[in-house]
Amino acid sequence: MAASERARTAGRWVGLVVLSLVIAGGLEASRLPASFLIGPLVAGIVIRLAGAAPKVPRPAFLAAQAVVGAMLGSALTPSIVATFRQDWPILLATVAAIVAAATFSGWLLSRLGVVPGTTGVWGASPGAASAMVIQAGAHGADVPMVAFMQYLRVLFVASSASLVARLWIGVEAMPPPPPIFPPLHAGALATTAAIVAATAGLGLLARVPSGAMIGPLLAGAILHGADVFVFELPTWLLILAYAALGWTIGLGFTRGAVAHAARALPWIVLSILALMGFAAALSLVLVARLGIDPLTAYLATSPGGMDTVAIIAASTPVDVSFVLALQAVRFFALVALGPALSRAVARSLARR
Repeated sequence: MAASERARTAGRWVGLVVLSLVIAGGLEASRLPASFLIGPLVAGIVIRLAGAAPKVPRPAFLAAQAVVGAMLGSALTPSIVATFRQDWPILLATVAAIVAAATFSGWLLSRLGVVPGTTGVWGASPGAASAMVIQAGAHGADVPMVAFMQYLRVLFVASSASLVARLWIGVEAMPPPPPIFPPLHAGALATTAAIVAATAGLGLLARVPSGAMIGPLLAGAILHGADVFVFELPTWLLILAYAALGWTIGLGFTRGAVAHAARALPWIVLSILALMGFAAALSLVLVARLGIDPLTAYLATSPGGMDTVAIIAASTPVDVSFVLALQAVRFFALVALGPALSRAVARSLARR
C-alpha cells in the first residue's frame, strides 16, 4: 500500500472514530443505553454515505462477535431453563407469532412487487441479520436489498429500544455506568481470551451461522451455569466490541444499496414499523400472562438482532435472562426455518 493510500485510510479511521466518540458521548450524557453501539452505528452510516468509509477487517468483526457472545453467555443462567419449563407454550407461541408476522410482511412486499422474488422474506426476518444475508445469497435473493432491509430494521429497533428503555426507566433509575478501566485481573482475562478464541474458532469451523458468537455464548452459559468460571470482560473490551459491531452495521449502508432501495424505502419502513408494533403488542400479552415487567417484555420481543438487543438489556435493569431466552429461541428458529420459509414464499409467488 502506498504511503498516500495509508494516510487516506488512517484519516478515514480517525474521522470515523472521532465522530463515533462525539455521538456516543452525547448519547451517554443523556444516559441512553447502548450508546457505544448506537454512536458508532450512526457514525458509520454518515461516513459511508459521505463516501469516505474505511472497512472493518473481518478478523476484528469476528472478534467483536466473539466478545459479545461471551457477554451474552455470561448473562445466561440456569433460571432460563426454569423459565422455559414453566412458560414454554406461551414463549414458543410468541416466537412463532413474530416469525409468522415477519414472513407475511416479507411475502406481501414481494407480492406487491416492492422487492424481487424471495428477497422480502429474507429481509424481513426478525433477527440474525448476518446469517439471513448469507443464506439469502445462497438462495438467489437480492443480497444488497436484503442487507439494507436487515440493517435498517436493526437501526430502527436498536434506536427505539434504547429510547424506550431510557424513557421508561428515567435517569434516576438507570444504573451508574461501570468504570471503563476497572482493576485488571490478568490471569482471568488471559483465560477468558483463550476460551473465547477457541470456542469462536470451533463455531466457525462448524459453519454455524454467526458461529463466532454462538461458540463463546454456549461456552459462557455452560461455564457460568455450572459455576465453574465467569468470563472476565472489562468495560473497555466491551466498548471496542460494540463499536466494531456498530461500524460493521453502519458501513453496510452503501450508496448503491440505499439508491437501489430508494423506491421501496417507504414500504420497507412501513413494514418495519408494523412489525415493531406487532412485537410491542405481543409484549403486552407477556406482561398480562406472565407478570413480567413491561420493559423486559418489550426488549424480549423486539425484532432486532440478538446481539444489539442484548447489549441494550445488559445496560438496563431488566431480566436479562428472559430477554436472551426469547431472543435466542427466535434466532435459532430463523436460522433453521429460513430456507423452508423462503421456498414456501417462492412457491406461493410462482402460483400467483
